[in-house]
Amino acid sequence: MRSRELAAGLGAAIIAVGCATQQYMGTPAEPTPRVKIGKPITNADIAPWDIDIRTPDGKGLPAGHGTVAEGKTVYDAKCMVCHGADAKGGPVYGTMVGGIGSFKPSPRVLTPGSMYPYAPILFDYIRRAMPMDHPQSLTANEVYAVSAYLLNLNGIIPTDAVMDQNTLVQVQMPNRNGFIIDDRPDTKAVRCMTNCK
Repeated sequence: MRSRELAAGLGAAIIAVGCATQQYMGTPAEPTPRVKIGKPITNADIAPWDIDIRTPDGKGLPAGHGTVAEGKTVYDAKCMVCHGADAKGGPVYGTMVGGIGSFKPSPRVLTPGSMYPYAPILFDYIRRAMPMDHPQSLTANEVYAVSAYLLNLNGIIPTDAVMDQNTLVQVQMPNRNGFIIDDRPDTKAVRCMTNCK
């Protein structure tokens, strides 16, 4: 008798829990997010971060300009502490001058003049990463000026040159033809997000 009462009580408890769970879970018409924080991202939100520059044509270079003399002033104030006087090497980084033609023999000397095939790469790197303790803090004019200064120190442009979105693209870098096209099959891959082959 006692086992029947126990079984009946257990059955009633299971039915009660099942009913409560079904009532609690329900079936909402549309799923709603459990956490309601954040907001949708707009193109305007992304614009300050969309600063990539395409080489060799310089697409994405901003308006602005800078001279070699202005570049020396900016460099001395914001770059010299790490890169040393006249970009010859400092306590944090090695030289950024010379090394042109050093990519075939050993040791290689890695500088903007020796390794970059296109001048807009220099602008892009400075704008994104420098100064190291405050990246992306330089104005477009300051970046053009520092680029001009470094290109001049490497003997690539004259002292009276002015760099801007047009003239920077025209600079002929010494190692422009020192690279080969990467023709491996995976470099031709097409981005795919759904129903990919």
